[in-house]
Amino acid sequence: MTTLDILKSAKTAVKTILTLSSEQKNEALLSMADALEENSQYILSENALDIKASQDKISPVMIDRLRLTEERIRGMADGIRDVVKLPDPVGEVLETVTRPNGLVIKKTAVPMGVVAMIYESRPNVTSDAAALSLKSGNVCILRSGKEAFRSSNAILEAMRKGLKKVGLPENLINLIQDTSRDSANELMTATKYVDLLIPRGGAGLISACVMNAKVPCIQTGTGICHIYVDEYADIEKAISIIYNAKTSRPSVCNACEVVLINKAIAEKILPALKEKLVDEREKNGLPPVELRLDEYCKDIISGAEAGENDFDTEFLDYILAVKAVNNVSEAIDHIAEHSTMHSDCIITENEENAKLFTALVDSSSVYHNASTRFTDGGEFGLGCEIGISTQKLHARGPMGLKELTTYKYIISGNGQIR
Repeated sequence: MTTLDILKSAKTAVKTILTLSSEQKNEALLSMADALEENSQYILSENALDIKASQDKISPVMIDRLRLTEERIRGMADGIRDVVKLPDPVGEVLETVTRPNGLVIKKTAVPMGVVAMIYESRPNVTSDAAALSLKSGNVCILRSGKEAFRSSNAILEAMRKGLKKVGLPENLINLIQDTSRDSANELMTATKYVDLLIPRGGAGLISACVMNAKVPCIQTGTGICHIYVDEYADIEKAISIIYNAKTSRPSVCNACEVVLINKAIAEKILPALKEKLVDEREKNGLPPVELRLDEYCKDIISGAEAGENDFDTEFLDYILAVKAVNNVSEAIDHIAEHSTMHSDCIITENEENAKLFTALVDSSSVYHNASTRFTDGGEFGLGCEIGISTQKLHARGPMGLKELTTYKYIISGNGQIR
């Protein structure tokens, strides 16, 4: 099918999905989850072809982002089952007003309609987006990057088998078959068919969508995530948090890219940080973290000299920019200038500094003494997520079911005229 054919088909499916009860949607989701596991070998074989085609073209950490395993497919299926457990937002009455003339006005949650998503090399996004869209009463149109297309297509085929098994039409969930820029542009300008567009990927993709989309577009975030280590930080706690935020999965948007160190604690923490991130990992046969240091930090430990763009780069790799600051206010100012408003953290035992930081740092998720890696729909209790919004209108932070609904007013009268 052409992209236009898929757009038209998705639009016609809206009427079907609006008639489904919560029970019917949950039955479909459970069938989709089972189908993922039942078709795991086919999905893995298609994923292997994607990985083979991407070897020597993308970095090892991005290969890991693309790679599927039995465990990851089980995780995708369990993510769908978690969505089943969540309350259905559709039809929720958000507010009721009874007017003096007897009119009853109910502000009621309703689906967006057709939700389109453009994403890159993470095939698990396919199942997350499909599950959240269906549960929230939306028809989804997904457009995967070419690196992950075979994997995403196999995942979609499996989930469509699940829909068919419970007697629902396959076009409730859709995948664009064209991975060229033409199809992305068609989605961005499909004002007759798309009610919401969500880009999920690197800075280039998100910028292209925000700049060129004629349909409503959510700005999801590249993650230049900061951790500020205050002078009142517990050093052992700080090193543990930074290690997790940088190395647990460096290719994701909630990984830490910049550490700001208070100068009062720099000589104590920097050697220990280098030992944990560089020396210890080398001894254990793990990829060491390349530290890119400002002049102050470079006088204390060895590492690469930070370049002018290193504090404005989402590395998505084992690279960490490190800068010394004089106080919490200077850290807040640096974040305001360089952050992408995704996830930023302060590590401190001083409650006043923590309150100042969390009040003034204007990011979608602001942490005190916890890893930025928790910015995730599953970790926030949303089941899974369709993206992480770094804007302020409509949705902010991890987007779950409620963020895929809008509202309308339903007014009941008894013959009133104005």
